[in-house]
Amino acid sequence: MPVYLWKGKNSYGEKRKGKMDASSVEAVQSQLKKLRISDSTIKEQGKDIFENIPLFQPSVSGRDLVIFTRQLSTMIDAGLPLVQSLDILANQQENSTFKKVLVEIRMDVETGTTFADALKKHPKIFDNLYANMIDAGEVGGILDTILSRLATFMEKGMALKKKVKGAMTYPVICICISFVILTVILVFVVPVFEKMFKDFGSTLPYMTQLVVDMSNFAKTNVLYIIGSMVAIFFIFKKIYATEKGRMMMDTLSLKLPVFGDLIRKVAVAKFTRTLGTMMQSGVPILEALNVVGRTAGNKVIELSVFRVADSISEGRSIAEPLEETGVFPSMVVQMINVGEATGALDAMLEKIADFYDEEVDQSVDNLTAMIEPFMMVFLGGMIGGLVIAMYLPIFKLASVV
Repeated sequence: MPVYLWKGKNSYGEKRKGKMDASSVEAVQSQLKKLRISDSTIKEQGKDIFENIPLFQPSVSGRDLVIFTRQLSTMIDAGLPLVQSLDILANQQENSTFKKVLVEIRMDVETGTTFADALKKHPKIFDNLYANMIDAGEVGGILDTILSRLATFMEKGMALKKKVKGAMTYPVICICISFVILTVILVFVVPVFEKMFKDFGSTLPYMTQLVVDMSNFAKTNVLYIIGSMVAIFFIFKKIYATEKGRMMMDTLSLKLPVFGDLIRKVAVAKFTRTLGTMMQSGVPILEALNVVGRTAGNKVIELSVFRVADSISEGRSIAEPLEETGVFPSMVVQMINVGEATGALDAMLEKIADFYDEEVDQSVDNLTAMIEPFMMVFLGGMIGGLVIAMYLPIFKLASVV
């Protein structure tokens, strides 16, 4: 849809300007009359040469989606029609990519498409979970409630992801810094010492000779080293893209010391919160499990959830097949069993999710506390070892003198 730039005066004679998505100049004029804008001049905005190149368009962040969901929930709850709410949110949206998508959704809804079906046309922004919950909200006539639950769910998911990323940031930064320092020392500092060592005329200590050899190797093979690192990255990416490779990597990730336990807790928290939110919203359990499986983020968890869905379709309870997978802790299975027996499975799932959110918090704190001294010892040992190796020949020369 074209974008038009307009200028005019309001009912008080004050100058106003803005831009509007509309099908024609006449449609813009009609809208401006409703807004009591007079003496208006309208022209179509020039097209961006990068408009149809996805690489140059801003991506829609989780925060953008949460704000949109929360605002739409408030508008629907206040009694505004869906089309009008979408129109308002599209016009005030600063992200050009999201703005374009919202305009398309509004047009689809205007022509009679359900809101859920309109969202499904944009799977990169609105995933299956989002679309299915909106579908349940439209059918049940509780769209505002579903949107509020979705916003809360996404906020908690983002908070959980932020905690885990925060725990990983420190060691990654330390490793990158240590790699840069090591590279600088080997490529630029050691050669200066090596030239000085040659004037000594005696054999170098083993530790010093090892550092010199490493420096020579780094200088002569720097391109091969970088190429190898890039190749390893793409090989791992290619392996992870295959069904078998992803299964192997995800299985290994769950068995990692320290990190494996954290990954499992995050997966359990995500599984229980997603399933609980969907069940509270009226999504049938089989449909909810299939959506949860596809959004699990771990192939082992995904296949386990699909097996549970198959077992339920055969008439079994959810607790038994969950226990058979061996992926979920026994406490989770027992609490789900109690939830089924009492008819409050959705509430029990929420309690499990809250408990594992706290467990993830504790695990992240413990991991950070454990990593900090380890990284300090690692960095200190590496830099200290290099410094000692460089000064050993000088100490040796001093003793000879």
